[in-house]
Amino acid sequence: MSTEQYFWGTGRRKSSVARVRIKKGNGKIMVNDKDLDSYFPIDRDRGVVRFPLKTTKTLGEFDVLVNVKGGGITGQAGAISLGIARALFKSNSTFVETLRNDGLLTRDSRMKERKKYGRKGARKSFQWTKR
Repeated sequence: MSTEQYFWGTGRRKSSVARVRIKKGNGKIMVNDKDLDSYFPIDRDRGVVRFPLKTTKTLGEFDVLVNVKGGGITGQAGAISLGIARALFKSNSTFVETLRNDGLLTRDSRMKERKKYGRKGARKSFQWTKR
């Protein structure tokens, strides 16, 4: 039986869903069994993932384990960020004001609009002819 205490957080962004576990450790971040730097080649996405930890000044204190699926790379980074923020909030409720001030606990609800029938896409129509 393991005595490690995990804190869970679920993050969603567009069509990406991230399940995040954090535990006390030395700051290792693993995404889908890969290192953060190899999973996210773009520096901006790595910064988005680390931002909740930097905001709460816990960058080297927690090991982060993430399972993420769906969507693209940037959407996945946003989902992981929300998941980490929620897990940090569960681990220490004094982080709530810091996280909320930076907008890290707010779910970005923008999703792709569905295609409607009788149209070419969500909003685009076929060309209309009068005669």
